[in-house]
Amino acid sequence: MPQNENILQKILKPSPRGRIWQIFILVIILAIFGALIDAGAYYNKGAGWLAAKTGYSVKLPLTKEIPFHLGLDLLGGTHLVYQADMSNIGDRDRSSAIEGVRDVIERRVNVFGVSEPLVQTTISGGEYRVIVELAGIKDVNEAIAMIGETPLLEFKEQTDEIRELTEEERTAMEEINQQAEERAEEVLGKVLSGGDFAALAKEYSEDENTKSNDGDMGWLTEKDNLRLINIVRDFAIGDVTTDLVKTSQGYEILKLEDKRQKTNPFIETEVEKEVKASHLLICYDGSEGCESGLSKEDAYNKIKKLKEQASLENFTNLVKQNSTEPGADVSGGELGWFDRNMMVEPFSEVVFKQGVGTISDIVETKFGYHLIYKQDERPIEEYRIRRILLKTISERDIIGEQKEWKNTELTGKNLERANVRFNPNDNSPEVGLEFDNEGAEMFAEITGRNVEKPVAIFLDGYAISVPTVNERITGGRAVITGNFNIKEAKLLAQRLNAGALPVPINLINQQTVGPSLGQASLSASLIAGIVGLILVVIFMIFYYRLPGLLAVISLIIYGILVLAIFKLWPVTLTLAGLAGFILSIGMAVDANVLIFERFKEELFLGKSLDLAVKDSFMRAWPSIRDGNVSTLITCFILAQFSTSVVKGFAVTLGLGVIVSMFSAIVITKTLLLLITGEWLERKLWLVGIKSDNANTVN
Repeated sequence: MPQNENILQKILKPSPRGRIWQIFILVIILAIFGALIDAGAYYNKGAGWLAAKTGYSVKLPLTKEIPFHLGLDLLGGTHLVYQADMSNIGDRDRSSAIEGVRDVIERRVNVFGVSEPLVQTTISGGEYRVIVELAGIKDVNEAIAMIGETPLLEFKEQTDEIRELTEEERTAMEEINQQAEERAEEVLGKVLSGGDFAALAKEYSEDENTKSNDGDMGWLTEKDNLRLINIVRDFAIGDVTTDLVKTSQGYEILKLEDKRQKTNPFIETEVEKEVKASHLLICYDGSEGCESGLSKEDAYNKIKKLKEQASLENFTNLVKQNSTEPGADVSGGELGWFDRNMMVEPFSEVVFKQGVGTISDIVETKFGYHLIYKQDERPIEEYRIRRILLKTISERDIIGEQKEWKNTELTGKNLERANVRFNPNDNSPEVGLEFDNEGAEMFAEITGRNVEKPVAIFLDGYAISVPTVNERITGGRAVITGNFNIKEAKLLAQRLNAGALPVPINLINQQTVGPSLGQASLSASLIAGIVGLILVVIFMIFYYRLPGLLAVISLIIYGILVLAIFKLWPVTLTLAGLAGFILSIGMAVDANVLIFERFKEELFLGKSLDLAVKDSFMRAWPSIRDGNVSTLITCFILAQFSTSVVKGFAVTLGLGVIVSMFSAIVITKTLLLLITGEWLERKLWLVGIKSDNANTVN
């Protein structure tokens, strides 16, 4: 006990030397923590390699992999400019309305996992605009659709006010549709006899969206329009439909203009692919949506044993018997065809690299541990289609919107949260809804008066689910069912969670930015930074010797900490931001130069090393403080009142300056105090002082 008390006493009340060692240990811990953040991916790979080599007897704890947030100029992406329609908004409310638009758009673009999206507003000449920069986004059209939509969620109940067509109206509708069919047959005859499809589309097509483009619908994939793709899938380029295609809109004539394999918009030589696969999931307590009751270690051990048993022949049975995914006992873990963006990143990264007809190693995602059986792979096909549409009319066109449903008081404004879940019976994706207190009361009233009747859920004016109410539902929860795939269900939940725009917006400018220029500039900037850093290291060590070496060590720790802060903040790195970071390195060295020159002066006065170190930091501090504070004030002004590019420079420079002060005043000072001693007193040439000058007084 006395010995333990003595150790505790030394920890709580250390000697001056002990206090220096405590600070040094804290600095090392901080540096290790920062290094794990900076290089988490490499550490995890090393930990995985070590675990595999030792048969998982040695399992180092894994760290969270945090990526750098790269800006548009480095990563590439899309630059969008929207104009807000303020015609129905009073002058006093316009500023708050445009800020509301910005907030909603930020929430919407965040669902894409965009690397630090930039959304800012401008007011010029009475026009209110929103500028959106989406770095690294792959599906630009989906982003544009998400940003511009104003989703309206409504709950409706049936009404008896349904009108049917009169005999005269029905006769008139049939005559109009007959004439449309005759016109379509006439146009089809001209097409089949060798007429110019584009010219005929421009003359006859009633599709206003494509008429001005000679009927060109652009490049489409199955995800864009599966119905049209199924019609032209087996066509040779240049083929047209030999019969009219009847749809709810009218009569269509289609021509396959071209087809190709879809390529990555940022890497033109890379063909995008889709994969067909199934998987076995073992989740654990703490993973998303899991109720298995297994600890993480138990889940890993279980899937490890299943991996040893798994083969292509028994994989489906293993899934049905063991998978913790809801409905897997029926579906066998089948995922169907999916592209890279439809699955979480660790899953996609593995399945798109593994060979067809193989079972993956254990893959960990936020849902648990997976084994993936890759069944097939194929390139994503794009089809360029031209269309001629001759419209028909329907009962709705004559009568107007039927009042089959009437509005209830419950709408999307009462929605608190939407999430994706799976039907336990058939494993089909559903969207769960949770209402606020007011919405829960209204939903209970609506379901109470519609027992054994349908209550329709409308989104943007269309019924997406029409369930029949079996009993009054309390608790404020509802489920939207339908023929969703996983991606559609996720997108619907995201749209509902994103909210509605306060005012309409129109896209007036779109630019796709490639990363090639930014990457070239980034490479040049990195080379310049590395060369500059090497020259600084050589100068510091050559001129200041041992203190210079300590300053280099301090500079390395400084770099580790700053990069970790960039990841944790997170800071969007642009070329201008990198320039700010490189400049802050120079300022960090500048502080050390001031300290070391003062250190020499103190030694010339004949002071001991310990005292010279302490006095040099104390006397150099006012100069370091004043210079850095003036820089921080400038950074603050630039960040508050300048454009986004300059803001990136100001933020990285400001953070670098703050950390550089800590680096110089704490880290460098601690290292200097640790090396002082009698041995160094006898070798003052290591600190750049000749022995015969040590006692010279200036």
